[in-house]
Amino acid sequence: MLVDGMALLFRAFFATAVTGQFMINSKGVPTNGVQGFLKHMLTAFSSFNPSHAVVCWDMGSKTFRTEMFQDYKGNRGEAPVELIPQFDLVKEVVEAFDIPNIGLAGYEADDCIGTIAKNLDEDVDIYILTGDRDILQLLDERIKVVLLQKGFGNYLVHTKDTFFEEKGIKPHQMIDVKALMGDPSDNYPGVRGIGEKTALKLIQQFEHVDGVIANLDQLTKAQKTKIEEDLEMLHLSRKLAEIHCEVPIEYSFEEAILNINRDKVLDKFAEVEFKGLTRFLQMNEENVG
Repeated sequence: MLVDGMALLFRAFFATAVTGQFMINSKGVPTNGVQGFLKHMLTAFSSFNPSHAVVCWDMGSKTFRTEMFQDYKGNRGEAPVELIPQFDLVKEVVEAFDIPNIGLAGYEADDCIGTIAKNLDEDVDIYILTGDRDILQLLDERIKVVLLQKGFGNYLVHTKDTFFEEKGIKPHQMIDVKALMGDPSDNYPGVRGIGEKTALKLIQQFEHVDGVIANLDQLTKAQKTKIEEDLEMLHLSRKLAEIHCEVPIEYSFEEAILNINRDKVLDKFAEVEFKGLTRFLQMNEENVG
């Protein structure tokens, strides 16, 4: 199981921050995001019983994508002050589980996840745990995506077949769809005036961006004009949308074997003053047993 650390941490933080429940311990450190992250991760371990696990992280806001497009994710504000100390704390806690933390400056967690998933042996089945639908482009015969839904233990599990049923395209074609429609959350525009419905229709018909460009004369006059005017941004948006699966990370499959040392984890829980998480640990022990 490949865990999108930032997706889980942010989801957990904002779920409780909205009511001001930051769970500040005696050292003055907020722990709400980390506690929620652990609940999500341990519930997923109990539900899917993986033999190996890795948690992947973004390592700062500057990546190869911001070098290509300065405004990439430029619409995102600073992290809340209560979340900042939890970035290091959550990695410390993951280490207590003897689970590798993987991340590399210049790349996003998605790129690290894609690199590990696409380069593992062909007989390894992979679950990616996230709340981010961008990762659906990685779906294939052995890669499934577990999307977090509201609450804990509620998932939408996507395979390449369920994705095709929903969208009418193959997972990797989502890159071309996003190139056309852009992505407001990542702050790149694609082709102005083309939304998801039109983008999907064009990729269903012409397979990819190059196919659309090669058949501009078959498009409506409005579509043709929009694409011609934003051709450069279309190509750039495709590069921004694609998960990079050749990140030079150091990673060992053997080190990712999931073997939780209960005493080590409970010592960490006591140090950070986590309460109410032991039952999530218990769920996994019963599951493994």
